[in-house]
Amino acid sequence: MALYLLYESASGYGLFLAHGIDEIGQNTEAVRNSITDLNRFGKVVKLEAFNPFESALDALNQCNAVSEGQMTEELQNFLERSLPKVKEGKKAKFSLGLAEPKLGSHIHEVTKIPCQSNEFVLEILRGVRLHFEKFIENLKPGDLEKAQLGLSHSYSRAKVKFNVNRVDNMVTQAIVLLDTLDKDINTFAMRVREWYSWHFPELVKIVNDNYLYAKVAKFVDDKSQLSEDKISALTEIVGDEDKAKEIVEAAKASMGQDLSPVDLINVKLFAQRVMDLVEYRKNLYDYLVAKMHDIAPNLAALIGEVVGARLISHAGSLTNLAKCPSSTLQILGAEKALFRALKTKGNTPKYGLIFHSSFIGRASARNKGRMARYLANKCSIASRLDCFLDKSTTTFGEKLREQVEERLDFYDKGVAPRKNLDVMKAAIETVEDKDTEMDVDEPSTKKSKKKKSKVDVVEYAQPMIEDKPLETNGDVSEEPKSEKKKKKKEKRKSEQEAEHEEDQIVDNGNGVHEDGTAKKKKKKKNKEDNGEELQTAVEIKKKKKKSKVQDDE
Repeated sequence: MALYLLYESASGYGLFLAHGIDEIGQNTEAVRNSITDLNRFGKVVKLEAFNPFESALDALNQCNAVSEGQMTEELQNFLERSLPKVKEGKKAKFSLGLAEPKLGSHIHEVTKIPCQSNEFVLEILRGVRLHFEKFIENLKPGDLEKAQLGLSHSYSRAKVKFNVNRVDNMVTQAIVLLDTLDKDINTFAMRVREWYSWHFPELVKIVNDNYLYAKVAKFVDDKSQLSEDKISALTEIVGDEDKAKEIVEAAKASMGQDLSPVDLINVKLFAQRVMDLVEYRKNLYDYLVAKMHDIAPNLAALIGEVVGARLISHAGSLTNLAKCPSSTLQILGAEKALFRALKTKGNTPKYGLIFHSSFIGRASARNKGRMARYLANKCSIASRLDCFLDKSTTTFGEKLREQVEERLDFYDKGVAPRKNLDVMKAAIETVEDKDTEMDVDEPSTKKSKKKKSKVDVVEYAQPMIEDKPLETNGDVSEEPKSEKKKKKKEKRKSEQEAEHEEDQIVDNGNGVHEDGTAKKKKKKKNKEDNGEELQTAVEIKKKKKKSKVQDDE
């Protein structure tokens, strides 16, 4: 049986014919030894046909199809044109060897060409890859390498597909840069304070904010030239007239040393650099807020933009964060403390990055752990909604935030929170209402009918849901005992009324009711009849005994 080999290169498809399979097919080691020698390998394998790709885009499409195990029309035409034709109802006298088993199975399904992929075929294809340039004529040296490099770049670039509006990598870079800027601004502001304090040491106690201090230092420059005429300009910078007057008075009685004009220029330039960094930090924060509302709106609405961005950055991506269970999300950022606790067999940490949320700060000391666990649960839900929802909405995040607020009130004041099921129903209804408002093209009648049907379904389903107590995220779902007793009494009343209605059905005299059903005797009546019969039997026996006694006398 002849063996054809299909080789997919960066420049096109190559079809090779292998001779002498029976001699060397039994020993794969012989093939490995003969591969390196082109004279020996060229006698076994010969080029039958070659189909070059039309362009780089065509090469990319063909490469994607091969990697997914799919046969393209171009490959099918090439195989049908180059391989011997197989008659219907007869077995093929050849087989096609491939490196990709999935591609071989697809080719066999479509064209009925027998395909194989084993160690022997892979060894021969390795030799074809090694000597491929020698088999094809008119191929210049270096052309194949260029084709391989271009195809590899375009293939890897096409594999990295993403939605431009939902690139969570930008959030990761932004939050890391924001943290770095905070550290740098603090360091540089302290340097400005220390540097300018040699000239005007009293200003440190008057102005506490770093940004304002740098602004005032740039404005004042030389303290000896600071007069009362500049109070109005200082008031605009500081925002307080009393502070501006205090700065002017402190400059008159300052104990600082004089600085040369060159030193003052350097201090002003550095203060301006700090001011620029602070302004850039504000712009970066606004950019981060906008990005978080695009990528993870529910998570941002629940826990805030900065903490949410830190969670995404630490997990690696929003998808990775969505895959994390709530127990993992709770201690993200506290890995060192966790492994130290496991090693020393101590208490594991209660929270990681989630500690920076305002909810945990507002909770009491004894409830911080419980609050962290509950908040991590809601953050896990929000991240999964953001990751897998088609339309971005903040409704679920706002509802989850309300739940966390209610849980805080429950811990502090004992106010019972709403059930998770009710909150999610309300969130889904609001989202559906927004969607119906957005869909202007659809007729209003259809919408109203759909809404009514959904409401009816909810009303019918609600008593079924309320009968069974649900345990949803630790919410209070057990009914009080008084309500259970009331329900039992109502059931008993309904049963008694049904029995009374059955008794009122009139008999026809033949032991059959008017509706044709057989007459049913109840247990209570049976018991009363049996009791009356027993009483009559006892009275008859007594009378007989009295009559016997009288006869004997």
